[in-house]
Amino acid sequence: MHPTLPVQQEHAEPPETPGSPDGSDGRARLAALDGLRLLAALMVVAYHYVAFGSGAWGGPPAAVFPTAHLPASYGWLGVQLFFLISGFVICMSCWGRGVGRFAASRVTRLFPAYWFSVLAVALVVRLWPVPGETPRARDVAVNLTMLHSPLGVDPVDGVYWTLWVEMRFYLLFALVVAGKGLTYARAVGFCVVWGFAAAVAAAVDEPVLDQVLMPEDCWYFIAGIAFYLMHRYRPNLVLWLIVAACFLVAQHDLVAAQTRAEGYMGHRVPHWPTAVLLALFFLAVGAVALGRTHRLGHPWLTAAGALTYPLYLLHERVGWLVIRRTAGGLPPAVLLIVLVTGMLLTAWLVHRLVERPLAGALGRGLRRAAAEIRAG
Repeated sequence: MHPTLPVQQEHAEPPETPGSPDGSDGRARLAALDGLRLLAALMVVAYHYVAFGSGAWGGPPAAVFPTAHLPASYGWLGVQLFFLISGFVICMSCWGRGVGRFAASRVTRLFPAYWFSVLAVALVVRLWPVPGETPRARDVAVNLTMLHSPLGVDPVDGVYWTLWVEMRFYLLFALVVAGKGLTYARAVGFCVVWGFAAAVAAAVDEPVLDQVLMPEDCWYFIAGIAFYLMHRYRPNLVLWLIVAACFLVAQHDLVAAQTRAEGYMGHRVPHWPTAVLLALFFLAVGAVALGRTHRLGHPWLTAAGALTYPLYLLHERVGWLVIRRTAGGLPPAVLLIVLVTGMLLTAWLVHRLVERPLAGALGRGLRRAAAEIRAG
């Protein structure tokens, strides 16, 4: 499994209500989240292309990009920002929905672009084979289920491991939605119970509990939920305490995460920017929650946000192959700009030509199936 430090993957959906109860404009806030998500995606792209490189450039990244490689070395933190945004967005998406609608929304949101990307990446790798890296057909088939990680199957692209993290969050949150549906009190209770349970799981070091409770990653989802509750209602001491506790635990756990990232990159970097970036992520999502981003409601941000999921799914392995095939023909900086631009354009085409139409057809099919099941 490739060790990239995860991009979710979660794109915000339109708010379930025109605005939050305090009369503020939810759409402006959603556009700001789209901008943050694009920032997170570009951080991960920079990490893979500039800091990591996987030997694609023919030399160490520090030599190829003597100035850019250091800031790009912190790009893996874009995943933490994605998880933080995901907690916010999933809580927003669940409001007023039952488990069935929530599940259908997740399937239609995640699978269309994912199915295309798995097949596309597998095809590209077969056309441009790298010894020992060509996925087997049976592994590609399992990848299409999005269950490759728990089944021990190599991902077609290294970044896909984060999808299992997201899926486990969805399954846990479905427990809150089940029965009476999502309420303010149930959401707060879920945050508190999950946090304490994750701490216990970390203490006992039981693999099954780790898989279910995600003691390393849960803090971002919990904080995102708390931020959304601030957005929907208003801040209070309990919500601030939840966010503060999540930040304090997360900044501690990032020491180990950075050590792993340094092992993948092959060089050490100072730790203090990691803590600073994490604080900035929390402050940015907090600004969205508190309504400080009304002026950022530009349509281009929403359009840009729609690119992040296909960009994440397609950029890593295909990008490395392009670099290996073309490095030396163009100056590295020029090739990097052309490659990122091409990936953004490809992501837009996948969103418009694959993701949107397939999601619509899949959603209609799921609704018909659900009606038949209820009727039976």
